[in-house]
Amino acid sequence: MRETSDHPTTSGSLLEVAQLFLKLGCIAFGGPAAHIALMREEVVRRRRWIDEQHFLDLLGASNLIPGPSSTEMAIHLGYVRAGWRGLIVAGALFILPAMLIGMALAWVYQRFGSLPEATAILYGVKPVILAVVLQALWTLGRTAVKDWLLAAIGLGALGLYLLGVNEIAILVLAGVVVAGLRLGAGRRESLALLLPNVSLLVAGAQAGVDFSLWRLFLIFLKIGSVLYGSGYVLLAFLRADLVEHTRWLTDQQLLDAVAVGQFTPGPLFTTATFVGYLVGSWPGAILATLGIFLPSFILVAITNPWIPRLRSSAWASAVLDGVNVASLALMAAVTAQLGRAALIDALTIGLLVATGVLLIRFKINSAWLVLAGGVIGLLAASLRG
Repeated sequence: MRETSDHPTTSGSLLEVAQLFLKLGCIAFGGPAAHIALMREEVVRRRRWIDEQHFLDLLGASNLIPGPSSTEMAIHLGYVRAGWRGLIVAGALFILPAMLIGMALAWVYQRFGSLPEATAILYGVKPVILAVVLQALWTLGRTAVKDWLLAAIGLGALGLYLLGVNEIAILVLAGVVVAGLRLGAGRRESLALLLPNVSLLVAGAQAGVDFSLWRLFLIFLKIGSVLYGSGYVLLAFLRADLVEHTRWLTDQQLLDAVAVGQFTPGPLFTTATFVGYLVGSWPGAILATLGIFLPSFILVAITNPWIPRLRSSAWASAVLDGVNVASLALMAAVTAQLGRAALIDALTIGLLVATGVLLIRFKINSAWLVLAGGVIGLLAASLRG
């Protein structure tokens, strides 16, 4: 594999970086895979900022660090094209449209969420969201579960989650156990050193915590610092911290937040904006967004020069395999829990099945399916009325 220094890079203007990533932030519907495909089309095929191999190296590095992979790709590409200023501008403008839309929708939700029309829309949207998550879980699972060891780790992670173990501890344990077993006794010292920290994470769970903006910021900073895998794993973290531990949200509000997040372009992590607004108004929305995305900017700045070493490290690859399969286990558990709130009658079950068929067989953009679910919800409400 070629070193990062072997990749040709060109010096570009900050303006062209800003224009591209603001545009992508406005049109990038469909989840991380769609976002990354759009970026490749723009920076490799159309603009020729980098070549295919460099793009793949950046994508691999994004998957080795926690955080939203498509947002981290935007940050990487901005850094390659325009240096430190490009890093900040590309990431910020890719996030900004979804953040602003999320705040606006949160205001509407708080003001009108109890009205029959809004309830009817969400009635149709929720089973569609569940189908999108299930499809992502299936697709990612086929890639992540590479052998019997990883399958066993995934089942173990699922069991630990159902027993109430902290989700960060589950991810850390999965990563270090896979690395220790694959790389032999010489690496097990790292496992022994990490286990005390894991126990602290497990012991840190609380219930019924008083609200503060500082605590809200720290919760989202923690999530942004440790979350691997698909953005849908965010569901498990949000439910553990904001529904079970602090009790600032209900399961219903959490599912509604994810549903609204599907209407917006850009990273799914901007669900944090919506949640932050629900519990802390405008300051909460801004701090939650800042907290969840800040680690990505820092990690990309640190890792970009070290991409070749990360990519070739057997230790990093083994840890990532364990973390990814544990992330899928968390997705499966939280999807089952949220499904009980969404699948309440024959129509919602039918929407789940129909959405799954359209996603898998015809690869319809999830944004259109969410819109259709909302329309069906409205029609069903009018017929009942």
